[in-house]
Amino acid sequence: MTKNYASYIDHTALKADTTKEQILSLCEEAKTYSFASVCVNPAWVKTASASLDGSSVKVCTVIGFPLGASTAAVKKFETSDAISNGATEIDMVINIGALKSGDDATVKEDILSVVEAAKGSAIVKVIIETSLLTDIEKRKACELALSAGADFVKTSTGFSTGGATVADIKLMRAVVGPEMGVKASGGVRNFDDMEMMIEAGATRIGASSGVQIMQGLESNSDY
Repeated sequence: MTKNYASYIDHTALKADTTKEQILSLCEEAKTYSFASVCVNPAWVKTASASLDGSSVKVCTVIGFPLGASTAAVKKFETSDAISNGATEIDMVINIGALKSGDDATVKEDILSVVEAAKGSAIVKVIIETSLLTDIEKRKACELALSAGADFVKTSTGFSTGGATVADIKLMRAVVGPEMGVKASGGVRNFDDMEMMIEAGATRIGASSGVQIMQGLESNSDY
């Protein structure tokens, strides 16, 4: 059976200068290909939700983005606000500085604040920003996300020093086991990139090039 690759993709537009016209185009593309979601900044959630009304495409947004350096209380409010505007998937950035300081309690509280705000209304993906972490820190971040009840761990914001790697996806999958989602984000630009991430254990792909990925798949008769 042919794998439904489109269902892995969070079709993404998170740049600061993204316009309403571009958000609406993103949503139309997502409906055309039946992507899992569109991932947009919080200010565009209401617009995306209205555009996608009646479709199977979810509205995903980002919280504490891209630095993860706002307080847990702010992230909790952001989450509630986004859900009230129509978001059903929440990608939150952890407190990276706290993690690197060895302050696991603060990191877990940070994640829990979002998980609790989203409970029953949205799934939570925890962005750990792998490019800034050691392997030990990556493992710890995944363990904390798992223990806080998040639904996914996610590699990257796409706005730091690097994006997803196959090695990081394998490491994250090994830590969280088979039940938790793993999202590869940042630098996944074509079908070959996507397939490598899925083979390594990714169950969701964050990409601004979702259409190009699908066109590459369509032009390859082997798939």
